[in-house]
Amino acid sequence: MKRVDDFRLRLGKQELVPIVVGGMGVDISTATLALEAARLGGIGHISDAMVKTVSDRRYETNFVSGKLKRYKFNVASSDKSAVLFDLDRLAKATHNHLGGTMEAKRGNGLVFVNCMEKLTMNAPRETLRVRLSAALDAGIDGITLSAGLHLGSFALIADHPRFRDAKLGIIVSSLRALQLFLRKNARLGRLPDYIIVEGPLAGGHLGFGIDDWAKHDLRTIVTEILQYLRAENLDIPLIPAGGIFTGSDAVSYLETGAAAVQVATRFTATRECGLPDKIKQEYFKAGEEDIEVNMISPTGYPMRMLKSSPAIGAGTRPNCEAYGYLLDSTGNCGYITAYNREVAAHPGAKKVSVMDKTCLCTAMRNFDCWTCGHNTYRLKDTTRRLADGTYQLLSAEHVFHDYRFSIDQKIALPP
Repeated sequence: MKRVDDFRLRLGKQELVPIVVGGMGVDISTATLALEAARLGGIGHISDAMVKTVSDRRYETNFVSGKLKRYKFNVASSDKSAVLFDLDRLAKATHNHLGGTMEAKRGNGLVFVNCMEKLTMNAPRETLRVRLSAALDAGIDGITLSAGLHLGSFALIADHPRFRDAKLGIIVSSLRALQLFLRKNARLGRLPDYIIVEGPLAGGHLGFGIDDWAKHDLRTIVTEILQYLRAENLDIPLIPAGGIFTGSDAVSYLETGAAAVQVATRFTATRECGLPDKIKQEYFKAGEEDIEVNMISPTGYPMRMLKSSPAIGAGTRPNCEAYGYLLDSTGNCGYITAYNREVAAHPGAKKVSVMDKTCLCTAMRNFDCWTCGHNTYRLKDTTRRLADGTYQLLSAEHVFHDYRFSIDQKIALPP
């Protein structure tokens, strides 16, 4: 019986434990968690979502309050087209978060950043270029392009000195998306260093439609893409993600040709995860019936979360002057439209409820949007219930080693 530790992930000359800890949103996949994965010989992701908020928390900067002060005149307006990010401050915040993480890195593993391409920030091309370039400047080992595959992202940094040095990867949910990306970038002569294939059981935003996500299957997609890569003689490591809950699950993909697996759900319940402990307990308590896929994200993508998430139905006033990460190139956001509709429908009301969309920026900043993988309801089986009724938090090292060494679908409980 094989275990994960019988395999190795090879990225160029680097040999790694084939475990990738996925990026899990705003200050949830913390530097501490990513650094622990790297120390143990794997790959840890941090996220660049709302990077100014993360910088303010970690480095006591004032990027968010500074932006709010600059655009305070516009708070009462529904027209947010004037609200723009200061690109120099955006680069500085990115460098703080990523550079500080890289300075603390120990061990043989790597630290990557999940670059959320759906963060259009009222200037999609300019802000994305700054975030990517600043990440490379900060010395990040690799960049995973996620949350909306922009076919031109590689071209934005093609002139950067580290364009061919750093590891660059993409997340896709279909063979067609991969083919489109490869065709678009063929002229650059730069293939992705790895491909993460995210299936329909993943947490957060899904790369499928709300009506058909349940019709797709990770293993089928992985098999199709592996066959394509072999037929085209493309030696690109493939990394399945979404629903890989045990070491045995991981081995089943490694044996069929995957280079590694990406895992996240079980790490949301670790001490190193940035979620507040009381919310981790909500994850532990959840049953399968407490998890849903909905369309409240203003990005237009389906999103999986706990039904009890405070973000659902919240009528938060849009706070784009402080945040504004989801403003499109014309300064619009699906939540602003929904919020203004409810305000108009309830004149004089001190508070409105918006059920069809959520202010994702504020909800993520406040840890109110409890996104999760499908298998979150199984977390209670990975730990012990304590005398006070709460569940014992795990260490990232415990979970990492359980993936590495477990066999026969077994999950080791903590001491």
